[in-house]
Amino acid sequence: MNYQKELDKIIEKLKMEEPYKPPKLLIHSCCAPCSSYVLEYLSEYFSITIFYYNPNIYPADEYEKRVKEQERLISLMPLKNPVTFVEGDYEPQKYYETVKGHEKDPEGGERCFICYRMRLEEAARIASEGGFDYFTTTLSISPYKNAEKLNEIGQEVARLYGVSFLPSDFKKRGGYQRSIELSREYGLYRQNYCGCIFSRRTDEVEKNSDEI
Repeated sequence: MNYQKELDKIIEKLKMEEPYKPPKLLIHSCCAPCSSYVLEYLSEYFSITIFYYNPNIYPADEYEKRVKEQERLISLMPLKNPVTFVEGDYEPQKYYETVKGHEKDPEGGERCFICYRMRLEEAARIASEGGFDYFTTTLSISPYKNAEKLNEIGQEVARLYGVSFLPSDFKKRGGYQRSIELSREYGLYRQNYCGCIFSRRTDEVEKNSDEI
């Protein structure tokens, strides 16, 4: 499925409504750089709340750094509709319990899918409780993330919590490249690993291999 085309259809339908009132959209954000293009793009059509829920991030000071960078970006970007920020609970122990038994999975494998679900389910719960019209995630902008799996999980948890999931593959149409441009423009901190201790170890192993 072309998730970008599905998103196009939803936006076109919304634009035809009279009078037009921006729907409430909760966006789960993994980091400021990934959210930059998504905010620029979707703030044209939605009233957005950025939901920062990433208990996978290691260590704690890295988590705090990414939270502050997310808030800083929101304060700097000139966006058509207002954007608010909500920070979820930082609960790394819950993450470790959730992925237990998958510690040695390769990057992009089952452990990552479990992590997707953990974060998307929490976003769906918050969206349902907050009366949002839609929820989605910035994760699909990354060329290292499985957009098909993200959308599949998003639809599943949407049904579970009775809220609509906004389909996406934000890397399409130069979205990833635009996020790099915006990161440079705003001087954003771009991390060199996904966030969890396992991805950090993988990055360190690859760096050491390159140096040998």
